[in-house]
This record gives sequence, C-alpha cells and structure tokens, in this order.
Amino acid sequence: TGDHAGNAIPHRLGTLGLTEADRARHIAWDIGVHDLGKALAHALDAPFIFQHYSRLVIDCNRDPAHPDAALKVSDGSVISGNAALTADRLGARVAAIHAPYHARIAAELARRAAETRPTIFIALHSFTPTLGGTSRPWEVGILHDGGDTRFAKALVADLMARADITVGDNEPYRMDATDYSVPRHAYAAGLPYAEIEIRQDLLADAAGVAAWSRTLCSACKTALRLTATTGAAP
Repeated sequence: TGDHAGNAIPHRLGTLGLTEADRARHIAWDIGVHDLGKALAHALDAPFIFQHYSRLVIDCNRDPAHPDAALKVSDGSVISGNAALTADRLGARVAAIHAPYHARIAAELARRAAETRPTIFIALHSFTPTLGGTSRPWEVGILHDGGDTRFAKALVADLMARADITVGDNEPYRMDATDYSVPRHAYAAGLPYAEIEIRQDLLADAAGVAAWSRTLCSACKTALRLTATTGAAP
C-alpha cells in the first residue's frame, strides 16, 4: 500500500493555499513511493493499492478523528486551506477519499482470504533526509509495533546483515497509536506485516528506485522464508 503516494488536490479545493514548491515537498506526499511501489509490486507479483491525493487533503494513515488527519501547519508551511476546516468539510474529504481507499484495501484482503491466499501486508512510505534541521542517517527504516511482528523483525535482521545499508529499527519513526493503516488492516486480521520507510533522496531517480526495488524484493523473500520457519503465516 501507499497511503501517501500521490500529491493531487481536488480542483474544488484549489491549492489549499500552498505554493507549487510546497506541493512538491515531503509535506504533501511520500516522494518516490509511487514509482517504488509499482516496481516492487511488479517484482513480487503483488497488487499495489495507493492513494492519489495529498496527505494534506486527508491523511490516509491517520484516523479521520485524529488532529493530524488534515494538518494546518507542516514543517513550517501553513496550509491555509485547512485553517477553518469544518467537521462537514472534513467529513466530505473522508467520504470521497479516505473511506474508499481503505474500503479498496479491505476488499482486496477479503478477496484473498476467501481464496485462502496467504498475505503479508506491506505499507510503503518515504522520509525526508532532514527534518527541523536534523539529519537522518538511516537509509531504510522498518516500523512495527503490535500484531504479528515476525515478518517485520525478519526484514530488519536481513537488512541489518547487509553492511552497505544503514537500517533503522522503528527509526526514523516508531509505529504507534497515530498509525492507522497497518493496525486497521493487519492487526485485526492477524496478518504478518511491515511498514517500510525509505529515505527520499535515495528514490530521486529511476536508478535509485530500481536499486531499492531489488533490495527490498530480495529482503522480503528472505524475511518470508525466515517467518515461515518460525511458524507465522507465510
């Protein structure tokens, strides 16, 4: 899945008060995830369900009731189009964007369950190299918390065994109660999962995307084998 793979804004919302530069920044979307998701899905023969609309319109990795569901300020940029957002207008965004996206994910998982197809839930994200003036040295982070964490931990182990990669275990973010997609879809169903964060400068061109697709494809296959040997659902 790619909760933040797009940066589109519905025409009726204008630009949300953002400059063109801000709409291209990390505050609006997870840069590189669309192309990485397409490449990795092809390599793994997996469906890739992603969101076209910007996280600043409605964040599909937040509960709609969470204060961060439609940010008013992000990394120093004011989102004036969200400043006086009423409950009705927020509800309209949820109904048009957030709810259909999660319904699409749920439908795919239900279809696979009905066909008794084993499933691992992988959520793709990317992170900015610096935030608030602080550099972030990790190249990839694997996030996990509740539910069946064995696949995520096996993925961490495989990536950490590669001397040329700087890996964050629940870094640069820790999966917590603010996350929505993985807990909603993976925890309740008992699915193995991993939330994968790639540093955005490493996805800046086609070569970087291809390289990370190869790395993650290899790591996921290894993690699948390791997970299967521990008794988790493959």
